[in-house]
Amino acid sequence: MSILTEKFKTKHDTAPFSQIKNEDYIPAFDAAIQKTKDEVDAIVNNPDAATFDNTIAAMSYSGQTLDRLSSIFFNLHSAETNDELEKIAQDVAPKLSALGNDITLNFDLFKRVKAVYDQKDQLSLTTEQTTLLEKSYKDFVRNGALLNDEQKEQLRAIDAELSLLKLKFGENVLAETNAYQLLVSEEKDLAGLPEGAIEAAQALAKANEKEGWLFTLDFPSYLPFVTYADNRELRREITLAAGRKAFQDNEYNNVQNVLKIVKLRFERAKLLGYATHADFVLAERMAQNPTKVTEFLNDLLGKAKPAAQHEFAELGAFAKKLDGIEQLEKWDGAYYAEKLKQERFNLDDEKLKPYFKLENVLHGAFEVAHRLFGINFKEVNDIETYHEEVQTFEVTKDNGELVAIFYADFFPRKGKRNGAWMTSFKPQYVQNGKQQRPHVSIVCNFTRPTATKPSLLTFQEVTTLFHEFGHALHGMLADTIYPTLSGTSVYWDFVELPSQVMENWCYEKEALELFAKHYETGEVIPMELVEKIRESASFLEGMATMRQLSFGLLDMGWHGQDPSAIADLKAFEDGQFASTKLYPDVKENAMSTAFSHIFNGGYSSGYYSYKWAEVLDADTFDYFKQNGIFNADIAHKFQDNILSKGGTEHPMVLYKRFRGQEPSVEPLLKRAGLLK
Repeated sequence: MSILTEKFKTKHDTAPFSQIKNEDYIPAFDAAIQKTKDEVDAIVNNPDAATFDNTIAAMSYSGQTLDRLSSIFFNLHSAETNDELEKIAQDVAPKLSALGNDITLNFDLFKRVKAVYDQKDQLSLTTEQTTLLEKSYKDFVRNGALLNDEQKEQLRAIDAELSLLKLKFGENVLAETNAYQLLVSEEKDLAGLPEGAIEAAQALAKANEKEGWLFTLDFPSYLPFVTYADNRELRREITLAAGRKAFQDNEYNNVQNVLKIVKLRFERAKLLGYATHADFVLAERMAQNPTKVTEFLNDLLGKAKPAAQHEFAELGAFAKKLDGIEQLEKWDGAYYAEKLKQERFNLDDEKLKPYFKLENVLHGAFEVAHRLFGINFKEVNDIETYHEEVQTFEVTKDNGELVAIFYADFFPRKGKRNGAWMTSFKPQYVQNGKQQRPHVSIVCNFTRPTATKPSLLTFQEVTTLFHEFGHALHGMLADTIYPTLSGTSVYWDFVELPSQVMENWCYEKEALELFAKHYETGEVIPMELVEKIRESASFLEGMATMRQLSFGLLDMGWHGQDPSAIADLKAFEDGQFASTKLYPDVKENAMSTAFSHIFNGGYSSGYYSYKWAEVLDADTFDYFKQNGIFNADIAHKFQDNILSKGGTEHPMVLYKRFRGQEPSVEPLLKRAGLLK
């Protein structure tokens, strides 16, 4: 037996990091996978008739050893990796994928699930049990369990072709991105560019054995160029190059790949009993169907469009006044927006950082959580961590009852991926009458302390900490029976509500006074600085909103109807963009041929969800603002109906129970400065 497959003999059942060796992982995974298979076989081969307890609940509790092992391994793989762990991941990932297929394609297991599902109206199930039963059944059906053998073969053939087409789409976009280079040979053509961008371009040219400065379509190179370069003709050249990716008459053209992908997705959805691919995807989303998504996008568009058009006219007038530009083009937008922003706001992040010492911000988040949800955070040193910089906290109620274990890992280092995220080492659930409390972690990459200064955060880092802490609260305050419905196990267009809503406290005087104090003098941050942050955050928000909506509408255009008759990609795209167009069209450019989010990523029929979650969080915080940002009754309702419930009910049911109504878009528009 391995330490990783036994019950941990540690405080609060926490992960025994110091006892784990890299050579333990593969044997432990093999053993845990086999154990999971044995647990599934025991469910399938149970001689008793299928019941909720012996089939549905048993499936939810199966694989716990493997889940715990996977959470430890893959969390370290993200936060503290090395070459050995990378190799182990390559060995383990296909095994886990194969196990998933073995379970979802196990027809005998599905028969037992269906037997329970068919009698659900006769069973006295709780709301959570009903949700678990329906989710279990749907998971099988959405993987083709109800199809006959011939249809299953069709499904496999479609999936195989789609996987190759998506791969080819991504390869073409990458090839086109890599193929373009803008070589600047005269120093005068660098005018306006920041020193860092110039240095990077010079280094890139040298690496490619060229004289001068080299710019590419990679974002860290492209974005500074179109934002700061004074040479309008060169901005035009690189912008057009970005817009024609995989839309040129060469081997990397993605037009046919796009048309094939949308048609195969439609066929697949029809095979599984859905009207369109969007209907298939949205059946497991809060939005529910394409009509609702399209209405949501168009409603938001109707309210944002006047502001966007006003901002576009204002930007055009500014460009004309500054440089005599008669018609604002796509290669002018970022450049003049930056110039206008600098003229309008005089805000320097360096002025703000002394007020945001990391320790103060963290304890500010803790104090906000205490005032809202009555929980306490106590740092402890007797829980093992995977790195000496990781902090551990016991989270308790006022009566001392354990709520969660909280890990915080804040600084960049070798072996840790970029970005910020929340994760868990153990979910919350109840089994055999015993409550299991969660072990939750947030991982960030903030500025390290120096010999003379503590870690001082930018305002964006402050909101990032509160954002991830919001996700952590969703995990820590979970109170469900079954692990597969606990914490953040919710629809993906709902999961950002707890995180995004917490960011709002960062702008409020009552909350900032708790933690935004100068690290040397103790002075509370002047509110005029916070007002400047707020104002600049909504700068040109109308145009930014309309741009996002255009992508969502294009996504729904491709996936919310029968695409069989679409033959001309550019003409179709122009039709989808008609209601959101600001800049003159460029005939040699197309969006879809490089729209990797929906054709090579996981966002097909889901691009809308970026704005969807913003509506929820703005509406939630508006409720607090109307009644006090630390209002105990509203916080209690939010905890009881959102944070504690996980995926036990449909999120709109939960939201309406919390809010007393469906979310309104007005608070988002107000916050974004789109309503006066």
